[in-house]
Amino acid sequence: MGLLDGKVAIITGAGNGLGAAYARLFGAEGCKVLVNDLGGARDGSGGSIGPAQEVVNDIVAAGGEAVANGNDVSTMDGGQAIFDQCIAQWGKVDILINNAGILRDETFHKGTEANWDLVLKVHLKGTYCCTKPVWQWMRDNGGGIVVNTTSTSGLMGNFGQTNYGAAKAGIAGLTRNLAIEGRKYGIRVWGMSPGALTRMTSDLPRYRELAEKGDEFPVTGQPDTIAQAMLYMCSDLSGDQTGKFMHVARQGVAELKVMRSKGWEPTHAYTAQEIADHYDEVFFPDA
Repeated sequence: MGLLDGKVAIITGAGNGLGAAYARLFGAEGCKVLVNDLGGARDGSGGSIGPAQEVVNDIVAAGGEAVANGNDVSTMDGGQAIFDQCIAQWGKVDILINNAGILRDETFHKGTEANWDLVLKVHLKGTYCCTKPVWQWMRDNGGGIVVNTTSTSGLMGNFGQTNYGAAKAGIAGLTRNLAIEGRKYGIRVWGMSPGALTRMTSDLPRYRELAEKGDEFPVTGQPDTIAQAMLYMCSDLSGDQTGKFMHVARQGVAELKVMRSKGWEPTHAYTAQEIADHYDEVFFPDA
């Protein structure tokens, strides 16, 4: 028996890397999988349904059930078409994993409006476009699970990724709000912040340094291992948890959350000087 027997999942950006690892694992765990991928390069250029079909072929060869989809997640028509194909094929959708994304890394002062718009369109609007029809169906049919992909680049910041970080921070905000709205309808919403060695990350400085040293990349940061965390979130193993963010990378598995300092609670109209005087209460200790 698999952990996802009888379930149906839509996984976007599942032709390579993490998405492909999620799809193959879910297929092995008894889930029927719609494998969506535009089939483009890391920067979003080009496109072919070939990568999605290859993942489908792997799932079917292993005894699972899957179909390929090549629609563009960043348009409402594309999101609707992905949902429609899933419903036509299996009559339901239990799980949506918004994983599709691109990179157009550049420092803010060198960045272009075109790259800003495209990165936000694929990541943030793409998450909206794919979630919208699925959300309505889940709301009317007893619930489900939605997992949105965020990043420490948005939650904590990273040099040269202002467009990507802004998109991922937006997705985190969307996730927190959806979790609140989804509670009464049985829709559980997770945020996934992965740090895996894939074609999207292989040339990042911290990953290149490991390769240059000849160090083997830890198995904890490999897509097949990180996929186990996605399986945890989307299976009964996670119970009724919702609104949480998991960070899964070579360092291990952790929860990320927004924290509030102890705070200073004046009972009067305070001044800027008083905020400075109460610095240790208002702010977290300096690192």
